[in-house]
Amino acid sequence: MSVEPVPAPTVPAPVVGLGREREVLTVALATHRHVVLEGPPGTGKSTLLRSVAAETGQDVVFVEGNAELTPARLVGQYDPSAVLAGGYLPENFTDGPLLTAMRGAGLLYLEELNRIPEETLNVLITVLTEGEIAVPRLGTVHATSGFRLIAAMNPFDAIGTARVGQAIADRMCRVVLGYQSEDAERAIVAGVTGAGEPQIALAVSLVRATREHRDLRTGSSVRGAIDLVLLLDGLLRMRGEELAGGRETARDAAHAALSGRIRVTEGVERTPEAVLDEILDEVWPVGSAPPEPGEGAPGDAPEPAGGGQGKAPGPSAETGTEQPSIPKRDAASRRGPSSTGRREMQLRHQAFSEVSPEVGELDEDAFAGLMGADPDAAAALLADLATATDRELRSAARRLAARVFVQVGRVGATRARGTRRLVPTRRPEGDLDLDRTLDRWSGIWPPAAEDLVTRNWTGSRRAVCLVVDRSGSMQGLGVAIAAVAAAGVVLAADERLQTSVLTFADDLTVLQPLGRHRAAEDVVLDLVGLRGHGKTDLAVALRGARRELAPATADERVVVLLSDCLSTAGEPAETALAGIDRLHVLCPLPSEEALDAARLLAARGGGRMEPVRSLTDLGAALTRLLG
Repeated sequence: MSVEPVPAPTVPAPVVGLGREREVLTVALATHRHVVLEGPPGTGKSTLLRSVAAETGQDVVFVEGNAELTPARLVGQYDPSAVLAGGYLPENFTDGPLLTAMRGAGLLYLEELNRIPEETLNVLITVLTEGEIAVPRLGTVHATSGFRLIAAMNPFDAIGTARVGQAIADRMCRVVLGYQSEDAERAIVAGVTGAGEPQIALAVSLVRATREHRDLRTGSSVRGAIDLVLLLDGLLRMRGEELAGGRETARDAAHAALSGRIRVTEGVERTPEAVLDEILDEVWPVGSAPPEPGEGAPGDAPEPAGGGQGKAPGPSAETGTEQPSIPKRDAASRRGPSSTGRREMQLRHQAFSEVSPEVGELDEDAFAGLMGADPDAAAALLADLATATDRELRSAARRLAARVFVQVGRVGATRARGTRRLVPTRRPEGDLDLDRTLDRWSGIWPPAAEDLVTRNWTGSRRAVCLVVDRSGSMQGLGVAIAAVAAAGVVLAADERLQTSVLTFADDLTVLQPLGRHRAAEDVVLDLVGLRGHGKTDLAVALRGARRELAPATADERVVVLLSDCLSTAGEPAETALAGIDRLHVLCPLPSEEALDAARLLAARGGGRMEPVRSLTDLGAALTRLLG
């Protein structure tokens, strides 16, 4: 068999943000390969193909793939009226796009490949392998030497997509397109709109932030930034405003341009507009100037060297706040949670391979089966998957964790309703509770004021602060217990119960400020990103909870501490109990030493200790403490 030399491809012209992908596609076509371009909507798949086709002088036959594309519509078919008049003659056959491209040495561009029915795709197998197709009653049609199939498709997890069979995938090269760099996207928007740099910088920053937001399954493409700039420019002119004073105008434009392009994650009870408002607050905080070109959203990482591909980092999920209105991140949050590889997952969790059979895959049916059989094992696995090295798997696990842990927390959030009742407190008024005072008394006479426990009437207005220990070996089931507890506390809030959530090690982060609503899913996503680090400073935690509860209008201020209570740094915990009416302790996965320490601290705080050895223990424990 003789082999014809392959002509050297011409040097491709530069393409904004897709230079390397264009080179690969150019060489693939020159070496007689068929190619599938895979990437999210708006990453330039069609633009890239048409640019290469124009450069090579080839015609493009376009086919829009969908569930209605039958083999006959792709290949072609006989004209029924002509067949009735003259029979099955070649001239009575109307070529479909496939035969048109095969006969004419053109490129067949098959868009949305993974939305096409399998029986239609099977028609292509022989075409891709042998360059020919047998058409009933017409005969075999051979492709000319210039014929190529270029397909495009969205990632598999996009709505309405299906996996492409191995028989097709094995016969095509695959070029993956990601979102362009921030500089490239600004250049694209500028080229289309001709707008000024400030509007372009703002639009691109907002759009890029939607792609990594924890509550969004799908973010916006650069098309959203183009529309946002055009709407923003028009609205500013109509209202006679400058961009610096037009933050509300930018909000209106963002809602119109982006709300229909983004998709909120299943199980997250938020509107697209609410998520966009949060992103705008991150990118353009109230009272500040709009972002400058290259500034990006807070927490954005630098672009890869050489203008590489990849999604832009969005707002961090680990944002907290020391004061209710001022975000704060500790050092570990800035670094982000440590990631876990597949090999480590397999060693740690027996069911890992069943729940994640392939890289990037999370089988929710398998997880549901594991959750029914062994909730603790399932919760521990899901919490670890949320920090997997595999980005696609990590993203899927975080979306699932937001749904699962919030649902479990909702079940455990039931509270008792009642009238005023006598409860132990640490206020100076009321009757002395002798038993509880003796339990916490240090033995020094006379007893200090902080050693006294009284009994007093309390109403139903309470402020509760959950304080989660993130020190030590915080992982797996411990993270799951913390996430479910936080969801339960947040969901318990109503007009009679104010709630807040803090985390601590040797410093403090506020996840849910008191009196400020935040979705339970948001808090869960923060917590599943935690991994143990630092020392345990219980005094810092209790003083932070006291500050959080101080402004509350409530009859009782309660702290629920989720910790083993084994302090390794700072002052003794009992020195920080002033200003807390009651301290309850949830002791997760306790050792004997932890149980003793937790009982003693709860007694000194005038509360109770609840051991949590399993996820199933948590609902009842929360009900008893919040009831």
